[in-house]
Amino acid sequence: MPVLDLLDLPGACPPETAWMGLDLGEQTIGVAVSDTTRMIASPLELIRKTKFTEDAQALFKLMDHRKVSGLVIGLPLNMDGTEGPRAQSCRAFARNLDRLRPVPVAFQDERLSTSAVERFLIDELDLSRKRRAGVVDRTAAAWILQGALDRVRDAGGRP
Repeated sequence: MPVLDLLDLPGACPPETAWMGLDLGEQTIGVAVSDTTRMIASPLELIRKTKFTEDAQALFKLMDHRKVSGLVIGLPLNMDGTEGPRAQSCRAFARNLDRLRPVPVAFQDERLSTSAVERFLIDELDLSRKRRAGVVDRTAAAWILQGALDRVRDAGGRP
């Protein structure tokens, strides 16, 4: 399935099914999931990257368990809105995933999501650097997914 505009994602997914948010890092994949009403995103898991096929299978297992119908992948744009190598890597991940299993995918601008999450974890929760390391990526995935859910809802659509 081709990558969709975020506002077209609800029409490609059955109602009352969850979406999954991904924060693709160099060594890990932060995973978050929405509730079935697509109102609230929650951090779920951290997948440590090994080989793409193994990473994809771990992701598909989570998707199947949660009955996920669509993916929102964070797109790390440059501050000027252009796409650099990291954004191209995220697009390649989506294309490769589609070859294994077609699933509706949309991208969400993730500029500053990791730094915003780190500030929150430090300022609000007072987490140490060691404790933050295991939480940041999946919390960033929830931040990305929540932004997408809010954007769809604010546009007048039902996520």
